[in-house]
This record gives sequence, C-alpha cells and structure tokens, in this order.
Amino acid sequence: MVSCGVIDGIGGGDSSASPEKGDDITVGLLLPDKDTARFEKFDHPLIEKEVAALTNDKGKVVYANAEASVARQSQQFQKMIEDSVDVILVDALDAKAIASDVEKAKDANIPVIAYDRLAEGPIDAYVSHDNELVGEVQGRAIVESLGENAASAKVVMMNGDPDDPNTARFKTGALGELEGKVDIVKQYDTDKWSPAVAEANMEKAIEDVGLDNLAAVYAASDGLAGPVIEALKAAGASSIPPVTGQDANLDAVQRIVAGDQFMTVYKPFAQEATDAARMAVYKVQGRSIEFDALTQDRVDSPTQDDIPAQLVPVVAVTRDNIEETLIQDGVYTVEEICTAQYAADCAAIGLT
Repeated sequence: MVSCGVIDGIGGGDSSASPEKGDDITVGLLLPDKDTARFEKFDHPLIEKEVAALTNDKGKVVYANAEASVARQSQQFQKMIEDSVDVILVDALDAKAIASDVEKAKDANIPVIAYDRLAEGPIDAYVSHDNELVGEVQGRAIVESLGENAASAKVVMMNGDPDDPNTARFKTGALGELEGKVDIVKQYDTDKWSPAVAEANMEKAIEDVGLDNLAAVYAASDGLAGPVIEALKAAGASSIPPVTGQDANLDAVQRIVAGDQFMTVYKPFAQEATDAARMAVYKVQGRSIEFDALTQDRVDSPTQDDIPAQLVPVVAVTRDNIEETLIQDGVYTVEEICTAQYAADCAAIGLT
C-alpha cells in the first residue's frame, strides 16, 4: 500500500522519462496449475488488464498454464525465450528445477520476475505475500479456536508440496504458533499439492490417531482442506474439528459458511497481480524509480541474496468477516457464495 503511495507521488513527466522500450511490450506469464481457482479467475485476467492499462492497450500478455507439470512449465518457459518476450512473470511449480530456465532467460537478456513463489536462479524481483505470516495466521487460528484445551489437543499438519518454496515458509510460520502450545501428532507433506494425496494421508491419520482424538487439522491450503474434510466426514465425524486453509477459494468460503472449514487465509489477489504487472512493465521500460518503489522489501533464495521484493499482507477469513473482506474487495458477491445449498447457512450468519 505504501509503495502505491510512493508511485502516486511521482510527477508524471519524470515517471516515464526516457523509457528503454515504449508501450509495445510482450509480458510472458507462466502460472503453475488450474486446481487453484484464483490463477485462472483472478491472477491472469488482472495481470492482463493492468498491462493493457499501463501501455495504452499496446502491450500484451502471452499466457501459459503448466497444469501441475514441471516438464510442461519448462517447455512453456523455453517457448517464451524463443519467442523473445520482453519479460517473464513465473509462478514456479518447482523453484529449484526452474533455475536453469531462468539462467537461459538471463542469457537472452529477458528479465524474470518470480510471482507468488520464490524461484531460484538469477531473478530480477519477487512479488508475493508474506508466506511465513500466512502460516502464523493459520497456526494462531487453531490455537485460539482450541482455547484452554489447546495444550492437550491433538493436531494433524497437512503441509504442502515440499518442492514448493512457499511450503517451508508456511510450515515455519505455523510451527512458530503451534509448537509447545498443542500436541502435533502427525505431519504430512503433500506431493504437488495433490488433493488425492491429502485425502489418503488424512485417512491414515484418522486410523492412527482415532477420529475422536483429533482436535484440529492444519491444512496448508483450501485445496488440501477440502479432501481433509471429506476424509473426516467419510470416517463418520458428527462435527468437523477446526480445519485451516489458504487462498479463499469459493468452495472453501462456502465450507466456512456451512461450518465445515474453520478459516482460510485471504491473500489480496488484486494487489499482488496488479503490482506484478507494474513491475514487469516498469522493468522493461527502464522506469527504475517506480520499479524500486514497488520492491522495497528484500528476500534471499538458495541461489541469490538481497532480491528486490514486495510482500503483500494477508488476512484471516472466518464466518465473522466474509462481508468486510472478500465481498467488500469484490472477490465474490453474496449471490456467488450463498447459492441455494448455502442459503440457510448464509442467513444464519447475516450474509444476505
């Protein structure tokens, strides 16, 4: 938010002085999967819209989705290099594997901006949310929901894909809130964020720990929370213990309304996507003042230190604040959330 204020304060003449390239810009956008609803519904169109706005409708976005295939993402990356796009925004499926592609882009003088996940290799910038804070918010929600029973409460952790660099940050943040405050009885990694893997692991946890002994489940994302809840229901749970999530997927918000999922972490997509588009355009046009204003944070990757970055704040969403978060920001309408199946639940929490 502060960075936007800095940009707004810059005089119009100086902000576009002597650009390296005009408005005829091609931005390559590589997103990782279609299972995470936000990528297709929000990120891609928001980035496309902002690039057009910044370039008087002369710039364009070339888009490719890896559909959870590391090999496909590498092929898509190579194609963008071959096609000589001006800049690449990439949400890496595998941060380590993408490093060689980033190197090739650098050799071709194509800037690379890591989007949502911190890619390895010589990237020019990184825009995401404070991912350790995401885990802290999730972990804190569990502890608060358990109240005075927290110390003896048995909690299962359903972590994300170990090849996703964000997973370690989510886990670090969550453990900082959970360790010493609850009894973490099982932890699982979820290869490629697979819902099927998460459901199978939850079934194992229920069998090993006992359904009645499970007090809460830390699920790193909404895509994992859904199968976790399905496994609990299939095992005969009469009420669902607190289950966390992340991404504010529509089905997760509806589960929250229905009382099946305890919370999700809303990561304001609009700011992340819009500022990523701005970074890409400003980088290509050589508008260093605006670019620097957007990248006032610094992060380190295993291959690079002091990467210019922007870390966008996050918000915990429960039944109590759907209206002032997701609806107010225009992510969903009441009608989209409160379909016939959820009408009574919506009415019960005043969401009409």
